[in-house]
Amino acid sequence: EKVPLTMRRVAELFKEAGFPDGVFNMVQGTREAVESLIDHKDVKAVTFVGSSPVANIVADRCHNLNKRVTALGGAKNHLIALPDCEIDGASSDIVVSYAGCAGQRCMAASVLLLAGEGPKQDELLKKVLEKAAKIDPGTGPGQMGPVIDAASHKKILGYIEAAENGGAEILLDGRKWLDMPMAKEGGCWIGPTVIKHSSPDDATMKEEVFGPVLSVYTVSSWTEAIEIENANPFGNAACVYTTNSGYADWFIGRFRAAMLGINIGIPVPREPFSFGGLYGTRSKYGDMDITGDGAMEFFTNRIKVTSKWPVPDLKELVGGIATADAPAAPVDQANFAGRM
Repeated sequence: EKVPLTMRRVAELFKEAGFPDGVFNMVQGTREAVESLIDHKDVKAVTFVGSSPVANIVADRCHNLNKRVTALGGAKNHLIALPDCEIDGASSDIVVSYAGCAGQRCMAASVLLLAGEGPKQDELLKKVLEKAAKIDPGTGPGQMGPVIDAASHKKILGYIEAAENGGAEILLDGRKWLDMPMAKEGGCWIGPTVIKHSSPDDATMKEEVFGPVLSVYTVSSWTEAIEIENANPFGNAACVYTTNSGYADWFIGRFRAAMLGINIGIPVPREPFSFGGLYGTRSKYGDMDITGDGAMEFFTNRIKVTSKWPVPDLKELVGGIATADAPAAPVDQANFAGRM
């Protein structure tokens, strides 16, 4: 719908590789195209990635037709930083997580919870701000591109303005990119933004912004951090930054998300482990996952074969000649004929 060029190039490469016509097809469109594909009798399974409301609609439509579907929705991914974390590595990872791809990927972090106050946490936040501020607009290495369209741009700006009007502190303001030459030449540019909140109930703390915006909030305890993460209706990803494996284990056992990281802010699981949100949340509707063993289960059918072979009542033949001393035919001690 909005970014067709990459998959168009993939289609061209498939053609060059010798894929027969009809094996891979591309159809551009919005609602009409989606509904037509779902309803078509030859379509046996559907995968979808997009917003939660649309993912829910797609899953319901497929289920009403008794079709297999996995529909991945939105996300509100949380990062929790403990005072013992390795500051340089954690700060770099946090910036890459929330600002990479202009924050417009389902695995992007959007909330950083600082566990406790003190010089270590102050230093971590300072490093995050320094590294994020060095990102330049552009499409080259180390640069950050524009967001997808004007509607998305307006939505992101609205969240920043609402947070500011509600009393949150804008520590790094990406709106300054609006005055840069590149923004005047075209494209929907907004720079990395960091907001420090005094309330976990601010909209930017709870709702999916889908842009290069990081909400920072200081919690008084590990339990408060988990309560905030657990309370969000999504269940996509979460991460804890620490150098203590025992601390990490405590959080891993309590996160309410399907893809978890330890010192990894984009915890995309590698095969054979599968990619997908948590059942029962707004991050996932439908069945199974889209990579790894989950994909193998989704894109194939389990065919169960139960067999029983008759026990021969003839003596064993060797070279076509019956032997007088051949052993008696074995008795099946575990068949389903009522005898054990």
